[in-house]
Amino acid sequence: MADRRRGVPTESTIRDWDDADPSGQTYRRVLFVDSDLTEVDNRGGVFEECTFRGVRFNASTHTDAAFVNCTFVRCSLFDTTFTRCKMVGSFFDDCTYNLLKVNGGDWSFTALPGADLKGTEFSGAKFREAELTGIRAAKASLRDLDLSGASLQRADLTGADLRGSDLSTLDPLTVTLRDARIDMTQAMVVAASLGLDVRP
Repeated sequence: MADRRRGVPTESTIRDWDDADPSGQTYRRVLFVDSDLTEVDNRGGVFEECTFRGVRFNASTHTDAAFVNCTFVRCSLFDTTFTRCKMVGSFFDDCTYNLLKVNGGDWSFTALPGADLKGTEFSGAKFREAELTGIRAAKASLRDLDLSGASLQRADLTGADLRGSDLSTLDPLTVTLRDARIDMTQAMVVAASLGLDVRP
């Protein structure tokens, strides 16, 4: 994970990206610095191996877009919505996520270690083998997520809605699950992981 923290070497830099409209455009290995993408409506824009530093995505919407192997550092994702986006391999460091909404899409191999996801909403997305160690997701909605192979050690899921999500790799002894909402199938998975003899 150390290599991802350093990010991918960029080949060009964009600062103060005013009146941005990335819809339908492709950007590769671009460094975006202190840009304001507030309320941007991005439809189908593609970012490959880009780095975002101090970028404000506040109240922006991203639909069928791609951020592949990108690095986000100290970015604001307040009230940002990602719908059916491809985020594979992206790394998030010291970002804020208040009111973030994620609907569908592929977030496999992403890394959000220690992220404060309290009150965020995720539904129907793939998080296969994602690095979610130490996330703080109290009262978050984490519904119908594919978390197979995801790392959730030391995650705080207090009061989170986990119904429909794959909890097969979750170790209940290493996470906080107090008042979390799960369905009957998940309850059996959690019980089995505790070594209980689950019978009908």
